[in-house]
Amino acid sequence: LSQKKMSGIVGRNPRGTKAENFYNWDKIELKDMDGSLAAQQYLQQLIRNNPSNVAVICECPKKFEPLVWQYEHLRQFTLELNTLVALLSDVCTIESCPQMIATSEWAFLCASHKQPQECSAMDYIVHTLDQTSANLNNHKNFPSRVTVLSSSSKIFESTSRRLYRIFGHCFHHHREVFDALESKNHICERFITFMTIYKLVPPSPMLIPSNHFNSSSSSLL
Repeated sequence: LSQKKMSGIVGRNPRGTKAENFYNWDKIELKDMDGSLAAQQYLQQLIRNNPSNVAVICECPKKFEPLVWQYEHLRQFTLELNTLVALLSDVCTIESCPQMIATSEWAFLCASHKQPQECSAMDYIVHTLDQTSANLNNHKNFPSRVTVLSSSSKIFESTSRRLYRIFGHCFHHHREVFDALESKNHICERFITFMTIYKLVPPSPMLIPSNHFNSSSSSLL
């Protein structure tokens, strides 16, 4: 069967597609999206269409369960933050950043070990992303992509706190990298909007000033 016959329009990059031709397909309407990956597919389409429209991206469509929408956002943040690791590789070293700190007031232990311990900032970031990916892909806790049990969603708050620290460190200590990434995909603005809407991180202390972004994310804080 052709892709069209199977499920209407299917967004897929065929093997061998050049980078400049990625996602070169017509917009798919939400009503035409089905299957277990519909939430991920729709979320990624929203981001591609207009990454600056963070309020719309974070708002849960009626078609999806709120916990599923939060789950897919956390998966997407983890995926996109791997790009940050590559951008930081030359500037966030064990010599320049021996501790995981945000402002001068906040230092964080790495919880990806049996006992929390001090790691360099880069190790903290890599360990956190690896652990987050493992947790979100744990089939025991998340056996389905169309429903999420409330008991499984308990990790969303701790996951959000740790991911937020990555943004905080980059904002305060690698501002050029932060601004370059943010100007392209608005990932931190989207993250702050997301965690505020779904109350996943307490409003205080905020590692990044609430007035830094001139959009809806600031008014939510």
